[in-house]
Amino acid sequence: MILIYEQRSFNTSASILAKREAVKRVARLYRDMTAHQPRTRGRPPAADRANVTAAALRLLDEAGLDALTMRKLATAVGVQVGTLYGYFPTKRALLTAMAEAMLNGCRDAAEGVPQPRERVWALAKSLRTALLSYRDGARVYAGTHATGPNTLGFADALNGALREAGLDAPAAMKSALLILHFATGHVLEEQAAIQSGPELPADIDNLRQAIRKGDYPHLAQAQDHLTGMDLTELFEQGLRLLTSELS
Repeated sequence: MILIYEQRSFNTSASILAKREAVKRVARLYRDMTAHQPRTRGRPPAADRANVTAAALRLLDEAGLDALTMRKLATAVGVQVGTLYGYFPTKRALLTAMAEAMLNGCRDAAEGVPQPRERVWALAKSLRTALLSYRDGARVYAGTHATGPNTLGFADALNGALREAGLDAPAAMKSALLILHFATGHVLEEQAAIQSGPELPADIDNLRQAIRKGDYPHLAQAQDHLTGMDLTELFEQGLRLLTSELS
């Protein structure tokens, strides 16, 4: 990606970090409440699945997606690795459950918003905030196909707002997918910037030198805007472009 985002450009970091800490507190409370529940034979109950999902989200925040292994998760939950596969038969199934949990409360962003297009904006912004609230949240969410009430409720609310804005059912679904893909991709870039290492200043300098030395007149005129961009403002500009034809 040609744009290189500097860490100082995040003006929503305080609210996002506050939400992340609230999620961690809820997860810890749930863990304490369920730590001594007796286990039963057969298929694990829903409460145990929720406990494993909460533990996975805690590990995600602590170490990132690449370090989230079934072995580490089993240790955190206090079970054997084989037991986890009774909860989630594959790593993809676990990620899907995590994605479903991330979207908890997202559909509520549209409540009380009178105009359909503004409801679309509110829902898209709530998705971005939810994914930013977890380390590697967009990487977890991308490619999952959850069928829980958080995911389907959010999708239904988004499609409903698009329908009320004047789109028919097929057009509303296509627009909803575009908005979902845009939000997910945008957060992927944001979180990559958040986790950028000490080589970031050198990367920025290399980009500017390559533009100056090459035949890129349009980039040369705009190179001051290639870094340090306000990512919330950029996200909202993208939303306006995607919804410009809505009533």
